[in-house]
Amino acid sequence: MKTVMLMLTSLLFAGCSVLGKRSAAEPPYEVLKKDGVFEVRRYGPMVIAETNLDEEDYGAASGKGFTRLAGYIFGKNRSKSSISMTAPVLQERHNEKISMTAPVLQQRQKSGWTMAFVLPEGYTLESAPEPLDPAVKLSEVPPASVAVISFSGLHSSGNLEKFSRQLRAWLEKQGYRAISEPKLAAYDPPWTLPFLRRNEVQIRIAPDPG
Repeated sequence: MKTVMLMLTSLLFAGCSVLGKRSAAEPPYEVLKKDGVFEVRRYGPMVIAETNLDEEDYGAASGKGFTRLAGYIFGKNRSKSSISMTAPVLQERHNEKISMTAPVLQQRQKSGWTMAFVLPEGYTLESAPEPLDPAVKLSEVPPASVAVISFSGLHSSGNLEKFSRQLRAWLEKQGYRAISEPKLAAYDPPWTLPFLRRNEVQIRIAPDPG
């Protein structure tokens, strides 16, 4: 699995420099506010290919999700089309609440991860190739205001939690209201030297502070 993932990643990020810095396109956005490592951005609508993973472990979910989504953009779709890779790759934790019937008065949470690739600008739900893998779903993300904290190093569940706390504290100080759970955004291939990597934690926010 690790070998397959490295081969897929090498192809996806073709054109990177010797040090592994990415050259993949990014979805366009407008910077509304900048404060050191923090930014508030405005993104337009975008189409994503996403998949849910039941694995609790971040690394295991990353490998499985990346391979599944890479299959889709490499041609595992109805039209057998190849789709250009964009950055970042998005990953977030999800919790599925399952209601229990009486007389057992409790709820159980099933935790896992969701990974998403952003399709290149210009794709719509109608024009994007239909996935052949039923575990890959296409959806349209509406325009959104997004708060971001940038960091280098590894993208991991530990760093997701660490920088989410910092971003939430900054949002509270600035008077912004979070309206989503945090996502980890990774922009570079895994062979990039850690101190050169660009990672982010992103949280959608209400359009105006207060």
